[in-house]
Amino acid sequence: MKPRARSQFDPKTFLTKIGKGRTISDYRKIKLTVVSSQGKEAVVRIPGPGDFFGEACLAGQKQRIARASTLTDCRIVRLGKRAATRVIRDEPEFSELFLAYVLSRNIRVEEDLVDQPFNSSEKRLARVLLILANFGKEGTPELMIPKMSQGTLAEIVGTTRSRVNSFMNKFRKFGFLDYNGGIRVVTI
Repeated sequence: MKPRARSQFDPKTFLTKIGKGRTISDYRKIKLTVVSSQGKEAVVRIPGPGDFFGEACLAGQKQRIARASTLTDCRIVRLGKRAATRVIRDEPEFSELFLAYVLSRNIRVEEDLVDQPFNSSEKRLARVLLILANFGKEGTPELMIPKMSQGTLAEIVGTTRSRVNSFMNKFRKFGFLDYNGGIRVVTI
């Protein structure tokens, strides 16, 4: 007996077919931030194409911890909790995609937690730049990192903008980066 051929699941096509409980909005690129009680802001994630955010409501989170704001143009498909639950239950291919996403995010969060106390801010910045360039993921890495300020990079890394500026100049001096109109990771 031949194994059944797997169909190619296209989330974009699939999401256009969901009816009730779905809205589509156009925004700029999203960043998720948290603000401490002292008013200090930290960027906790910059979702990319095909990423999910707000999924904690499915686990019963009543109040959002992070605030979303935009960086560049993007389109967001919003599924209400009931619609999302129905799709996860009724569409195995979507469920598989969503579960893989949640598990990979969990791994990334654990790596971020380990990175914070054990690595210098210079190493954390280098790691963030590689993550933004999709190094280590399937497919070809992006040589151009999405445009963002050194202040935003500082919020992600947990340091000051002036230290990020110093590290970026150092990375450029050693030939790891080029930034003239955008940040480009130089591959060897």
